[in-house]
Amino acid sequence: MFSLSALILTALVAVIAGALIGALLTKTLHPQQQQNRVTEKRLQETEDKLLSYQQEVSEHFAETSRLVNSLTQSYKDVYEHLADSALKLSNPDLSRQLIDAGDGKLSAPTRSATPAQAEEAVTEPPRDWAPKNPGDKGQLSEDFGMETPPEETAEIKIVS
Repeated sequence: MFSLSALILTALVAVIAGALIGALLTKTLHPQQQQNRVTEKRLQETEDKLLSYQQEVSEHFAETSRLVNSLTQSYKDVYEHLADSALKLSNPDLSRQLIDAGDGKLSAPTRSATPAQAEEAVTEPPRDWAPKNPGDKGQLSEDFGMETPPEETAEIKIVS
């Protein structure tokens, strides 16, 4: 009836066809793997962007630190120049007061100073706020200036 070679050939074709159909069905029925690959690729790209951003931030702060140190050194140089010039160009008492002021030790006026000189020497820092009466709310209070007139609080009409 059938020859052995025809039977083997038919079986081989059936196995190959079955494998192709199985692969096609697996690919069709499991799109999750392809979606996982896409998601993994996007995740990797996002991680790379994050690392790049972190590197930029680190470089920014390193440069900022370098610039602030340079600014501090420049300020120190200017202060030393002014202090040296004050020593050379003004009287010793004034020079000593300037140096002490730079160190944060502003001295009180000497006892030999006249009352007018003492008033000039004692300075009050400028006020950038309005003085208040005891018991009043200060301008930095959260509800400063939020008082409502009595006529508005007496009746509240709801319009529908």
